[in-house]
Amino acid sequence: MSNSDLNRLAGKVAIVTGASSGIGQGIAIAMGQAGAHIVVNFHSDEEGALETQKQIKQAGGKAVTLEADVSKPEDAQLLVDTAIKQFGTVDILVNNAGVQQDQDFLKMSMEEWQTVIDINLTGHFLCAQAVAREFAKRKVQPEARTAAGHIIFISSVHDIIPWAGRANYTAAKGGLQMLMKTLAQELAKYKIRVNGISPGAIKTDINRKEWETEEGRKKMLAQIPYGRIGAPEDIAKVAVWLATDEADYITGTTIYVDGGMTLYPSFNS
Repeated sequence: MSNSDLNRLAGKVAIVTGASSGIGQGIAIAMGQAGAHIVVNFHSDEEGALETQKQIKQAGGKAVTLEADVSKPEDAQLLVDTAIKQFGTVDILVNNAGVQQDQDFLKMSMEEWQTVIDINLTGHFLCAQAVAREFAKRKVQPEARTAAGHIIFISSVHDIIPWAGRANYTAAKGGLQMLMKTLAQELAKYKIRVNGISPGAIKTDINRKEWETEEGRKKMLAQIPYGRIGAPEDIAKVAVWLATDEADYITGTTIYVDGGMTLYPSFNS
């Protein structure tokens, strides 16, 4: 992170769900480096969450880890309660937690469908509702160039690009797109900003088998006009900026951080 990024979120408190690895870990660390105090949420990977916390503390930030299942209302509320108990307030929610359970549509079980919907869509709803209830208590004048709070949904380019074998995942991500827009519209009167980030191909553990092999890497790059596979830091920098007052007039918007994947490169010739 450059010197210009330091202290951009000084004194702010952020909850980052699914922050034990990949994109969530990258966002939590970047926000911590920018001066925010972080609630590092994890579901099963405590070791990864502690590594996230360690890196935030090494950068001079403050962080606590919290095991919580975002698909449960009581756990979503616990995230907000923990932020307030540990740091006195909450300013930012990054809804990042997500899973994949890929399966052909004709073979997909109810459990495979429901698990992905529960975490990737319902979990985002529950966390957003819990934090928005807190944000809505604040009195911010309409003309003020600052928000009562920020909600950032981490979606995917597959909120608009179909993806065979993943009907559960794409349905959840498509649902997130309209959930984000509806909340942005409904919560604007409270000066709550709601936006989304939709990553393309990012180097994380979930797709390691693809980008670590030459054949897989070539296949991924064929869908990326810009010519490189993204890193968690590419998403993290955008998330930090969206949570600053520099982006105060932006709400209800999805930023696609995808190297041009949504330009449908197969139509380039």
